[in-house]
Amino acid sequence: MGVYPIRKALDISKELELDLVEISPKANPPVCKIIDYKKFLYEQKKREKAMKAKASKVVVKEIRFGPNTDDHDYEFKKKHAEKFLKDGAKLKAYVFFKGRSIVYKDQGEILLLRLASELEELGKVEQMPRLEGKRMTMFIAPKTKK
Repeated sequence: MGVYPIRKALDISKELELDLVEISPKANPPVCKIIDYKKFLYEQKKREKAMKAKASKVVVKEIRFGPNTDDHDYEFKKKHAEKFLKDGAKLKAYVFFKGRSIVYKDQGEILLLRLASELEELGKVEQMPRLEGKRMTMFIAPKTKK
């Protein structure tokens, strides 16, 4: 359109039955635009929704072990872990210590480190095994596909 004094811009916006919206109030002189404000808000919401839809959602899958998990159960759970990492989900593997089994915390750590080393080609350890109360937790993130 052009550059107009504020009074003239207000008159033009009323004549066109549109809104005079201040775009940059700190500029000298302030920058305003004549637009349909409701349409502008609608377009803005639509853009935000589209951006939100494109954002990737992080899925965290959990696998629970006991400190004395036998080999067959371990292999079974490892196959699930491989599937989760291939699908692009983060993996939270933890050993849950029930009752007095907390005395086997070194066995739990060995179990988690074994899992991490066997899943090395599929995922990267994000957090090493850490004891929190009765749980020893480790996070593995999937390796990005190139």
